Amino acid sequence: MEPEIITVGLDGSPESLAAAQWAADEADRRHFVLRLLHAWILLAAEVADTPPDRDQNAGARQIVRQALEVVRERHPHLQIIEDLVGSEAEPALLRAADESRMVVLGSRALGTWESYALGDVSLDVVGRADAPVVLVRGSGRAQPEGSDPVSPTHGPASRIVVGVSLNGPCEPLLAFAFDAAVSQGLPLQVVHGRPLPVHAYAPWGVDPDAAAEVVKEADGELRDVISPWRDRFPDVPTELTLLPENGTRAIVQTAQKAVLLAVGRRRHRPFLAPRVGSVAHAAIHHVTCPLAVVPHD
Repeated sequence: MEPEIITVGLDGSPESLAAAQWAADEADRRHFVLRLLHAWILLAAEVADTPPDRDQNAGARQIVRQALEVVRERHPHLQIIEDLVGSEAEPALLRAADESRMVVLGSRALGTWESYALGDVSLDVVGRADAPVVLVRGSGRAQPEGSDPVSPTHGPASRIVVGVSLNGPCEPLLAFAFDAAVSQGLPLQVVHGRPLPVHAYAPWGVDPDAAAEVVKEADGELRDVISPWRDRFPDVPTELTLLPENGTRAIVQTAQKAVLLAVGRRRHRPFLAPRVGSVAHAAIHHVTCPLAVVPHD
């Protein structure tokens, strides 16, 4: 059986090195292969005995070599593929996604108009890849020197958070979240936001009876969805969190101290609709922990 692969996209930035560290930790925990991929459209054919000062691929190779050195220091026995391809970054990463368990990219703190370390390519990959795409901040999950890279130290409140909409099937998202909880040995918090209907509001504020009815109904739906997964993963402590507000605010609020946030992205969206939905878009801009965007139907 072919080994599973985690691919990390490299561009030479500190953010992509943080992504490489995160991906290496994950690959080591799962006994997967790590692919270090750098795409450079000007990649030239290799010529024997080319002097270093005339090797136009030297800079591209250095990007992969630097990431390899960082990863090897913490994971000396990890199986690693060095992949330098002559291509634009987006198609190279999308092809890699077809062959990988997940793709990991670096991201920097975002303002309104800022983009990823890999530029607009990252958002396009998030919106088009058939595999989960994990975005890691520059401070990412780098561990203190001397810490165990395979079993990093988590605080007592550490958890993985997954946002669930309940508007349709989301099995790949829940499979990813429970699998990540098993991999990292952490509890899983399942979050759903259900905005209150107009009739729940009164001149003096929220009608508690109407709000309780909405929350009770949503809680029953959430339990029905999660119950089979609890049976499938009995060793994963699972907490259900239902908030009476829209899903975007509920998930962003809950995920601020998460080790990893997983949200879904529907593969088939209405014509002219954004490829990335509102919840994933908000998480991209406001959540500081690693973010996994998981495609599903």
